[in-house]
Amino acid sequence: MGLDDYGGGQGPQPDVLVVTTNDVPGYRVEQVIGEVFGLTVRSRHIGSQIGAGLKSMIGGELKGLTKTLVQTRNQAMERLVEQARARGANAVLMFRFDVTEAADVGTEVCAYGTAVVLARE
Repeated sequence: MGLDDYGGGQGPQPDVLVVTTNDVPGYRVEQVIGEVFGLTVRSRHIGSQIGAGLKSMIGGELKGLTKTLVQTRNQAMERLVEQARARGANAVLMFRFDVTEAADVGTEVCAYGTAVVLARE
């Protein structure tokens, strides 16, 4: 598995900065736009479910499920950034993920945070 298969996040110098902190050193919040979120629901295909069931008997990482969850989280984060950008934000503070089962048919992943306009101090 390559780096993009098991990780995510932003590349260098994004147009909308996403951080888990309440502030960004060297910047001040000029405007709070409000909550933004990106949501996606994914179901696992039958092949990955069978493979995961077999793998769980012998132990080890469920690589197919790991890859699916990474893709799902990255999609939710991309949607969050699109929402923030559309509302005029250049940053999202207090970024978090929430993951839940969705009616026993899939996994719901919600990326959320507070959209703001930052300015250099």
